[in-house]
Amino acid sequence: MRKVLCRSFAFICLASFIASANAQDKSAVKPRARDLGVPFDGTPGPLNAITDISGITVGHTTLVSGEGKLQIGKGPVRTGITAILPRGKDSMSNPVFAGWWSLNGNGEMTGTTWVEESGFLEGPVMITNTHSVGVVRDAVIQWRVAHGQPDPTGYWWSLPVVAETWDGWLNDINGFHVKPEHAFHAIDSAKSGPVEEGNVGGGTGMICNEFKGGIGTSSRKIDSKAGAFTVGVLVQCNYGSRANLRIAGVPVGKEISEDRAYSSTSFAEADRGSIIVVVATDAPLVAHQLKRLARRVSLGLGRDGSISGNGSGDIFIAFSTANSGAAATDHVVDLKMLPNDMIEPIFAATVQATEEAVINAMVAAETMTGIENHKVIALPHDRLRAVLKKYNRLNQ
Repeated sequence: MRKVLCRSFAFICLASFIASANAQDKSAVKPRARDLGVPFDGTPGPLNAITDISGITVGHTTLVSGEGKLQIGKGPVRTGITAILPRGKDSMSNPVFAGWWSLNGNGEMTGTTWVEESGFLEGPVMITNTHSVGVVRDAVIQWRVAHGQPDPTGYWWSLPVVAETWDGWLNDINGFHVKPEHAFHAIDSAKSGPVEEGNVGGGTGMICNEFKGGIGTSSRKIDSKAGAFTVGVLVQCNYGSRANLRIAGVPVGKEISEDRAYSSTSFAEADRGSIIVVVATDAPLVAHQLKRLARRVSLGLGRDGSISGNGSGDIFIAFSTANSGAAATDHVVDLKMLPNDMIEPIFAATVQATEEAVINAMVAAETMTGIENHKVIALPHDRLRAVLKKYNRLNQ
């Protein structure tokens, strides 16, 4: 198990960076869902990741320390932060058109009232655990101030977008182990290229369909009469019950029913947890169209068996990297917009990439033991292949 010890900011950043770099090096050989023969619709980009869209960078801070009995404030710690920057370091000064959607509101995504009102996303999308939203939000503002934003020629205020899912089954969530420097590191270390998946960043302590969950990503290439575009999706998945899990249309959750997370609890049969989904595209969509795109995430989750239970916070945000400079304040801006009659391939790509990103998260995740020795097993690759083969859905 990778461990990042929380002794000092410098050590945290160095250890987190090294762990992330090592995981990135392994990403070329670590299997993903397609490598296991899971069939999906659509054509992915070269990386099959949200970073297939030029300019987007992703960074993680992963915090893992301690074993055994829960001692609030001491651990065990199984948590972190993930940062998605739509235009890399220019994300703060060059907002993107965006729209958001809540399928079920038992969760949090700050800053969305201004996204709804203005039509723009200013800065990164940050994802962490439920009880660390406030510190991460404030840290983004601190980061902006430290880098000269806002300044006298721009806004004097900031409303960061920070989302969450609950990792309290594995993590000392009430110990408040996420600190401002962890958010700084996630932003500063964000990069293009392959995206680390599974037990990393904000997804470190997450559970999905009672298997280990976490961060996952996927992308789709679109060639249409309107042009060539890409849609990318990144998820932090922490939702669902085992019985509902479907992969490539197969009832995998019913076929692999043993060793369920929460099985010893009084709420074992309830659908719980949450999922945050970030959709990105380089297609020239404006705010109201991106809200439509965010809604289509629901259909991708439905393919994976989600019913969006009462206790699940299922919240999605979509943005477009097209129309650079659209948020200019000193002149009339000329925009490009994809006609609504040509948007359906973008809808389809969103559904397909969402479906695959969730399964990529589960395939990448590794078995984890957290507080009170709670153990959550990873989705077993061999069993998954066997089930797909049983239903004649194995792709190789």
